[in-house]
Amino acid sequence: MDIAALALEEAALKALADTVNDRLKEVKATMQEALVGNGISKVQATLPDGTKVATISRSDAKPAAVVTDPDKFLAWVRTTAPDEIHTRLVTEVRPAYRTSVLAQMTAAGVPRVVDTETGELHEVPGVEVRATRSLTHSVRPVDGGREAIAKAWSEGRLAHLNLLQLEAGDPDA
Repeated sequence: MDIAALALEEAALKALADTVNDRLKEVKATMQEALVGNGISKVQATLPDGTKVATISRSDAKPAAVVTDPDKFLAWVRTTAPDEIHTRLVTEVRPAYRTSVLAQMTAAGVPRVVDTETGELHEVPGVEVRATRSLTHSVRPVDGGREAIAKAWSEGRLAHLNLLQLEAGDPDA
C-alpha cells in the first residue's frame, strides 16, 4: 500500500467534493427559485441528445399546527378539556392530547377544533398552522441516468454546463 498516493487521492477527492458541493448548493438554490417563480412542480433533466436522465420535483412546505403561545394554549385546554391537564411541578397539557388536537388542526388547516360531544367549534389561542419546513426539491435519476450522465461528461457533451471547474487559489494568499 502506497500511503502517500492514498493520502493524495483522499486530499484530491476532498477538494473535488468540496468544489462540487459548493456549486451544487448554488445550483440547487437557483433551481428552487426557478421552480417556485415559474410555478413549476416537476421538470425533466435531459442530455443534449434528448436522453432523460432525471426528474426534478418540487416539494412544497406542508403546513402543520404548532403551539406558538404555550400559556394561551394551556388556558384554553384548562377551560375546554380540564381532564387533559396533568399537574406536576409544572402544569402542562398532556402530550397525547396536545398531539391529538394539533393533528386535528393540521388536518383542518386552521387553529380550530370541534368538541365531538357538543359540536362546538373552538378557536384555539396560542396555536398557528404554518409551514414547518422550507421549500425544497428532489432529484431522482431514472434507471441508467447516472451512467448516461457519466458517459456524456467523459465524452465532453456537457461542456456547455458550469460543471466541476477547479481553479487554483492565489499562491500568495
